[in-house]
Amino acid sequence: MKNVIAIFDVGKTNKKLFLFDENYKIVFERSARFIETTDEDGFPCENLDSLKLSVFDSLREVFRIKDFNITAINFTSYGASFVYLNERLQACAPLYSYLKPYSESLQKQFYETYGGEEEFTFRTASPVLGSLNSGMQLYRIKYEKPELFKQIKYALHLPQYLSFLISGKVYSDITSIGCHTNLWDFQENRYHDWVQQEGIYEKLAPIHSCTEVVPASFPGNDYPVGIGLHDSSAALIPYLMNFHEPFVLISTGTWCISLNPFNHSPLTREELKNDCLCFMSYEGARVKASRLFAGNEHEQQIKRISEHFNQSAAQYRQMDYNPAINISLQNKNGSLDQVIEETKIQNICLFTARDLSSFKNDEEAYHQLMLDIVAQQYLSTQLVLKGTNVKRLFVDGGFSNNAIYMNLLAQAFPGIEVFAASMAQATAVGAALCIHDAWNTKSLPRDIIELKYFSS
Repeated sequence: MKNVIAIFDVGKTNKKLFLFDENYKIVFERSARFIETTDEDGFPCENLDSLKLSVFDSLREVFRIKDFNITAINFTSYGASFVYLNERLQACAPLYSYLKPYSESLQKQFYETYGGEEEFTFRTASPVLGSLNSGMQLYRIKYEKPELFKQIKYALHLPQYLSFLISGKVYSDITSIGCHTNLWDFQENRYHDWVQQEGIYEKLAPIHSCTEVVPASFPGNDYPVGIGLHDSSAALIPYLMNFHEPFVLISTGTWCISLNPFNHSPLTREELKNDCLCFMSYEGARVKASRLFAGNEHEQQIKRISEHFNQSAAQYRQMDYNPAINISLQNKNGSLDQVIEETKIQNICLFTARDLSSFKNDEEAYHQLMLDIVAQQYLSTQLVLKGTNVKRLFVDGGFSNNAIYMNLLAQAFPGIEVFAASMAQATAVGAALCIHDAWNTKSLPRDIIELKYFSS
């Protein structure tokens, strides 16, 4: 039997289970998508019951595979999402969406009480993002649903809830707490005062390092269970372990997050206004980051293109880069530099306002979409690049396989080496590496990231 680790990688869209061998090669994978449900206000949210059942069913499936000996389990998922447990440690509320609109009056009340938006966001390295500041979800429950607030024994971020399902233990983790939650005071390196004053602290589980493991309570072999970590922090781990010269990683998915672990300057007020923030690395160090909702924008716009041109949306994920189309579009609709400047002024993806009938075909329209998205990406990444001597830019996730995106990104950053990082599932690999010593008998690998260079 081959020793493997099971990693659950739960994204907003795709929920995946991977088995990695001791060389960090994928030997099994399973993917699922769930139909969303709605919360009590009718707003779409994650189907928590389906997610829970999927975790158990997937584990039962892989435990039955005689070729594999599962030696550990760990979890990584998107942030800004709490699961609320009652005294019986059962979920007592929906897994509210981080996209749910936030009450303007309640938000105003919060920031006026705790020093004003500018000072508060500076201390917590969290732009004003409403429900995307997960701590604000607890604040809303306290004032809008006081009976539910009383029921809550623990509020677990999603990665730690997934771990709880298998271990039965409740923990908090710094990578989840430190990602734009409004909970952490980066100046004092502790929870912000409001967490204690509003009675939130007592509902948060004890903080443990994401490198720790606990015993499993799920039936099966005797294996350790990680406490889980935030997906963006997990995606950074393989790079921190393999590269020591300054770099920026663009982790692409629903969100495209530019992470610069070599930018140690404090966040400025201007950066905060432009959706720049700090994450925590798995070692508890600050990582300056900027966020772009580009993966979501891409999904919406390819639906629009495919419907207009009566084509399958699936084909765009593997479409080849056509330099002639790129040159033609930049001559007609503005150079990449001009599109970047126009994007900066309007602060939107310009493609949303483009007339699809102005394009000859869907291939031309898709090239323009990617040009407009890369213009946004340039501005977002530039926020964490400036003031550092970064010479390498790595892209992982969905867009790393998009030849049009990668070629245009290399054009946008002519002074930096741009690489598509060909590593199977960096986020999942990071979650496995995080607890390497607990399950792997071999030394840390140094060859798990394959790089493909793109020239400007």
